[in-house]
Amino acid sequence: MIRLENLTLQRGPLRLLEDAELTLHPGHKVGLIGANGAGKSSLFALLRGELTPDAGNCLVPADWRIAHMRQEVETLERLAVDYVLDGDLRLRQVQRDLAAAEAAHDGTAQARLHAELDSADGYSADARARKLLAGLGFSNPQMTQPVGDFSGGWRMRLNLAQALMCPSDLLLLDEPTNHLDLDAIIWLEGWLKSYPGTLLLISHDRDFLDAVVDNIAHLEQQKLTLYRGGYSAFERARAERLAQQQQAFDKQQAQRAHMEKFIARFKAQATKARQAQSRIKALERLEELAPAHVDSPFDFCFREADKISSPLLDLSDARLGYGDKVVLSKVKLQLVPGARIGLLGPNGAGKSTLIKTLAAELEPISGRLQRGENLVVGYFAQHQLDSLDDRASPLLHVQRLAPTEREQVLRDFLGGFDFRGPRADEPVKNFSGGEKARLALALIAWGKPNLLLLDEPTNHLDLDMRLALTMALQDFAGAVLVVSHDRHLLKSTTDEFLLVADGQVQEFDGDLEDYARWLVDFRARQMPAGSSTEPAADKTDKRAQRQAAAVLRQQLAPHKREAEKLEKALGQLHEQLALVEGKLGDAAVYEAARKDELRDLLAEQARLKVREGELEESWMEALEHLEQLELQLAQVD
Repeated sequence: MIRLENLTLQRGPLRLLEDAELTLHPGHKVGLIGANGAGKSSLFALLRGELTPDAGNCLVPADWRIAHMRQEVETLERLAVDYVLDGDLRLRQVQRDLAAAEAAHDGTAQARLHAELDSADGYSADARARKLLAGLGFSNPQMTQPVGDFSGGWRMRLNLAQALMCPSDLLLLDEPTNHLDLDAIIWLEGWLKSYPGTLLLISHDRDFLDAVVDNIAHLEQQKLTLYRGGYSAFERARAERLAQQQQAFDKQQAQRAHMEKFIARFKAQATKARQAQSRIKALERLEELAPAHVDSPFDFCFREADKISSPLLDLSDARLGYGDKVVLSKVKLQLVPGARIGLLGPNGAGKSTLIKTLAAELEPISGRLQRGENLVVGYFAQHQLDSLDDRASPLLHVQRLAPTEREQVLRDFLGGFDFRGPRADEPVKNFSGGEKARLALALIAWGKPNLLLLDEPTNHLDLDMRLALTMALQDFAGAVLVVSHDRHLLKSTTDEFLLVADGQVQEFDGDLEDYARWLVDFRARQMPAGSSTEPAADKTDKRAQRQAAAVLRQQLAPHKREAEKLEKALGQLHEQLALVEGKLGDAAVYEAARKDELRDLLAEQARLKVREGELEESWMEALEHLEQLELQLAQVD
């Protein structure tokens, strides 16, 4: 197991951990969360042996193999598939030794090394590497391109594939979803769920954490606190603690009122039963959990547009693309005030092409694009971060948009994005990717848009900023069209989905769970017969497939028993609650002489209601987990 005992860790003058305690057992999957700069990456470096404690102990089993996702790429000439294979150090060493033995005509060494190669699954290694690359969105031709041909985001995908390729007992992943689209994230979730070792994961994607981890380690005020369950369970536990603090109460109530207002508007607009239930459930959960973020440094809104048109934008019978290359055909889309649309679709299907056309960065190849007279577009895309003036401060950026506005007004506005005091005056060149993204959103918010076009707006944003963005979008009066791999953002801020696939843009009649199933079918359709990523004749892969199916079947039985146990307990609780409420329905119990009995009955009713909510949630989570295991088993079989 991993044990941190009275651990103190300091970087320069900054103390990150002091007398911290943590115990992780083999096989645990743990999400590591905390504010930017709290020391999460330093803790990873400590576990890898790159740092030493300033006091206390960091104990990791000496025989554990540790894999981690590197943040840099050095060998640009290597082919992508070879670069991924390099992650398996033992395999590469055996291959080098075997080549030397063959060159020396050493038959005895060759026989021994062939046996080692078989034990290291060396004969299936190329197929396994290609399967990882396919899952992360690489096409077959891309797998044999040099690493140097890929952009920075795709190189990070290669680093992730390399880490997954490495056999390990401890896997350390630092923001693995930052450069992935939704398709790749869903695939990665499935891979990590079946990972047999210990996983420590830094992520700002709450749905990803909920799907993958069984514990949350929260780094706060130089301490580590371990919470059982995923990120939602952590939020509930932390919300309960913070709700006891008087200073949190006022802000908590304001957030609850804000969300109730949005839920009321949302219910009135939702037209599809499945989508409506999914969104409303997410919003009701958000209402319950929001107090966990009462100490968030972010609080902003998009300033209301001066004028508005309806429709804001009307695209009809359009062909979209680049030059003569048509990416999308027969596109019809009308955006009106209040529209909340999420774009779904495989990587490269044309989602960014559509947004760039609507943002006037691309002209339609043909068709009609009519813009409203009062249209004001707020467009966010990652490449816009590079267009910020590195020499200018956040304050100067906003002053250029509002030269006549009082400086204090601008400083107050920037404070909502956590650019406070001296930070508002620092040049952008010193900023992290997350800070640049916050500044870009601040400039959009100041511009009073009535149409927001958002292409992956949550990249590099931490959990608190993502929540602030979600709330700001809920309160926005204009139209929103968003592409995001953050499913929580999509569920909480959109009313409908459009599917961009096969050169078309069509309404998607379903929710994100339906989309995950659609992706499985889509990938199956895209896989060519006899694909090299899954060779039919690969006996090793078939054996691994049978083993994986057996493991999943073993996992199914206890989960079925747990779901049945929870259902039975819920039924018994409903009987108890009905009995108590029956007694409360007796008018005589409200007489003054029976006030003690009434008090006890009300207390018992409140206790049972709380327990009912806990059991219902546990039961639903158990059923969901069971469904996921059954889906994985169906895919493996």
